[in-house]
Amino acid sequence: MSPSHDERARIQTAMERILGGKPETSNGALTIVALATEAGVPRNALTQRHMDLKNLFYEKVRASGRTPDSERRLRRETNRLKRLREEDRKVIQQLKADNEALIGALHLAQLQNEELRLQLTEPGGTIHAIGRS
Repeated sequence: MSPSHDERARIQTAMERILGGKPETSNGALTIVALATEAGVPRNALTQRHMDLKNLFYEKVRASGRTPDSERRLRRETNRLKRLREEDRKVIQQLKADNEALIGALHLAQLQNEELRLQLTEPGGTIHAIGRS
């Protein structure tokens, strides 16, 4: 599909409407998708043919003191992943501590078992079961 002759002009007009807070055909989000929708062009018009207008759009968004929606989403996702990583770190730390405790208990049980076996091999060695009825 070949671009229409007024594609650049429509993108620039759409950019002004979105940045002015008066979108007509899009949701007004500060994204390339909204800009393409507002201009009535496919998204690849901005990502392939008119990358200078895409970059200009993001420059104007930042110059106005706002943050593009895509960047806000990435920041939220980054924060969410950092929280999950911290939670995982705490879980791993607890699992390591639990593992050490279990290894200690196993070692103690092995020592007690060995001691009981030695008592059985001694002459007159008997073992009394505790807690059996």
